[in-house]
Amino acid sequence: MFRILKSAIRNHKFAVASYATQSQPLTSPDVLYTGIFIDNEWHKSREGKNFATINPTTSEVIAHVQQAGPADVEVAVKAARSAFKLGSPWRRMDASDRGVLINRLADLMERDKNYLASLETLDNGKPFAMSYNVDLPMSIKCLRYFAGWADKNHGKTIPMDGDFFVYTRHEPVGVCAQIIPWNFPVLMMAWKLGPALSTGNTIVLKPAEQTPLTALYIAQLIKEAGFPEGVVNVLPGDGSTGAALAQHKDVDKVAFTGSTEVGKLIQKASGDTNLKRVTLELGGKSPNIILSDTDMNYAVETSHFGLFFNMGQCCCAGSRTFIEEKIYDEFVERSAERAKKRTVGNPFELTTEQGPQVDEEQMNKILSLIESGKKDGAKLVAGGSRYQGLPGYFVEPTVFADVKDNMRIAREEIFGPVQQLIRFKSLDEVIERANATEYGLAAAVFTKDLDKANYIVQGLRAGTVWVNSYNVLGAQAPFGGYKMSGHGRENGEYALQNYTEVKSVIVKIPQKNS
Repeated sequence: MFRILKSAIRNHKFAVASYATQSQPLTSPDVLYTGIFIDNEWHKSREGKNFATINPTTSEVIAHVQQAGPADVEVAVKAARSAFKLGSPWRRMDASDRGVLINRLADLMERDKNYLASLETLDNGKPFAMSYNVDLPMSIKCLRYFAGWADKNHGKTIPMDGDFFVYTRHEPVGVCAQIIPWNFPVLMMAWKLGPALSTGNTIVLKPAEQTPLTALYIAQLIKEAGFPEGVVNVLPGDGSTGAALAQHKDVDKVAFTGSTEVGKLIQKASGDTNLKRVTLELGGKSPNIILSDTDMNYAVETSHFGLFFNMGQCCCAGSRTFIEEKIYDEFVERSAERAKKRTVGNPFELTTEQGPQVDEEQMNKILSLIESGKKDGAKLVAGGSRYQGLPGYFVEPTVFADVKDNMRIAREEIFGPVQQLIRFKSLDEVIERANATEYGLAAAVFTKDLDKANYIVQGLRAGTVWVNSYNVLGAQAPFGGYKMSGHGRENGEYALQNYTEVKSVIVKIPQKNS
């Protein structure tokens, strides 16, 4: 397993550190910050509320965290609005110096990488090997990438009819509410902070209530890096905290990553007061298409990785695997064997591939969908139950064969370690079936024939399509969805557009008197 996991990480270019240099985790990292972060200071909830964050590996309480209510939202938005005022230290700062601050934050995260990875594993349950080798390096690289954009996001000069000089300015949108999910807490924080800070916005960020601890620690690093007061504020809380941000009249933009169901509510709430700009990165039911000419061993392993990575808690997971019929039976057999060999256990053990689901509610949802697959007639070839012998929220790596398009497990996002294997005959057929979903976040195709690959790529309605790979992500490449998977793009130059307004400046050119 160790060799396979190392190979998967190397092949998918996720990690900057090898297992040979793997740091040892802190199995009981100290929880240093549990408050509300506003104006570079720590506060208690103005309503006196707190909530427990749970260790999903043991189901025990890690710590109690202050819960931001409407009064805290009001103060945080006011702080962000003040920091955004023309003439404030943040608005007067040279763009290149903003980049320096973002790079300094990345440096501090690099310094505390082992602690942050350990805290992530404690709060989220993902294997430390992934926290340390995937989430933290990608987050740091993301911040460095957007630090480089800080003084390069410029407008244009435009030829215009008449005696006029025209140029455009790319200006920050203003106060941005950012609501991040629990599956990649550090990475999603970096994806949100990077482009917003690079373009000069101020931020009120709400981490998921299941996983607030790393965001709160990074808030302290933001202060240590030297960001002015009010530029970044962090409000731990539940859905009501996010709703208050989405509805607030002094918030100019909302960026949300999470479920499609909640994304709809965010978009509706954001339009009730001031027509906020909204970007949404939502759910998926991504098709993964395997043609018969593919390298079987590679396709099985990469498809396994594409689904089971992060306990299946990945919005772009390849959860509908379409296999050409002439290789279907062999692919099913090998996929079941691979799932049965997957190492499930303590996420602090370096040989663990799969930790627990994030909480009991998520585990029960997954188990319910597994039962629906059994009842609907799908063939269970691996797993299918709660993992026994461990106290936390563990689910067996599960594989279903003979899955039909109308089954719940083929239509609904499971967000867990459940692979669906579906048979197909022709290219046109599989393209139509792959697109027959309300989602459009990602897709993949495995084949040695690039003509077939390009044909399929053009036919698929998805924001990212991988060819002979899966889950390859980088700060430089835009990521986002079609249809009910959201709108707007994270990462790359495209992400800057989410956080800037374009202003046209038209200057009359005086003419000499004749």
